[in-house]
Amino acid sequence: MNNEKHSDPVSQEGQRKTILVTGGAGFIGSHLCERLVKDGHKVISLDNYFTGSKNNHVEGVKYIEGHTRDIESLITEIPDMIYHLGEYSRVLTSFEDIDLVWQLNSQGTFNVLEFCKNNNIRLVYAGSSTKFGEFDDGGDGEDQSPYAYFKASNTKLVNNYGNWFGLDYAITYFYNVYGEGEISEGKYSTLIGIFTRKFKNKEPLSIYGSGEQKRAFTYVKDIINGLVLVGEKGKGDGYCIGSEKNYSILEIAEMFGGEIEKVSAKKGDRNNSKIDLTKIKELGWSEGGSIEDFIEKIKNGK
Repeated sequence: MNNEKHSDPVSQEGQRKTILVTGGAGFIGSHLCERLVKDGHKVISLDNYFTGSKNNHVEGVKYIEGHTRDIESLITEIPDMIYHLGEYSRVLTSFEDIDLVWQLNSQGTFNVLEFCKNNNIRLVYAGSSTKFGEFDDGGDGEDQSPYAYFKASNTKLVNNYGNWFGLDYAITYFYNVYGEGEISEGKYSTLIGIFTRKFKNKEPLSIYGSGEQKRAFTYVKDIINGLVLVGEKGKGDGYCIGSEKNYSILEIAEMFGGEIEKVSAKKGDRNNSKIDLTKIKELGWSEGGSIEDFIEKIKNGK
């Protein structure tokens, strides 16, 4: 394998790079691939299609199917940078999927880190805002679910690879991403996707517990803009990308209109998440999307 050192992608801002996106066939990953191709980069996707879909493929991207634990054998062209999005990414189902969470989020991410270290590749890691969660019992967000725990552990590991081995890295945190192409069916569907499907089918919208849990719903294109900025200029930890305006789950359901049904609260569901946009705004990021406008488009059949 070619271990030749690549020059710093930050210093090459605006030039064509070879970029690997793990989870590139997923909801957020496919939007990122689309943007990177549009910006003129050579883009490779590594995805095991656990929640990704070939329907999300973007013209111009090279797709490789496989697990991140096998990155060393699967990726033969050394990229300038890796956006590591290819992990298990659901809170409430992680209790029943803890073995899968470990495989994708610990085993896989360790091998991605080793691949970056051994080949001098810049890494942008997608951490989880769940570690900033606020709970009734006052406990740390990172201890409230297997998903939150393994993701928080990985952010520590990425930081340590920077300290131990000089890894060039940046860590981002997404807040409740919504937008075109999110999963609306099955076990791993997301809130706005579920509400959209149920609204269109004229079904009641189900909310867990009181529905007062607040979320910073963030449009996927805003997430992508932030990721690109972090990829170009970010250094170290702490790049939260999220909306400054929070809405409760109940408020979101009321925006859709129609019947609302309350069901029992689920373990691991946080009340709110703290957000600090200082570092991402320093890179020039600003929010453009609006959850209110997005829901209105859905209600108008757009």
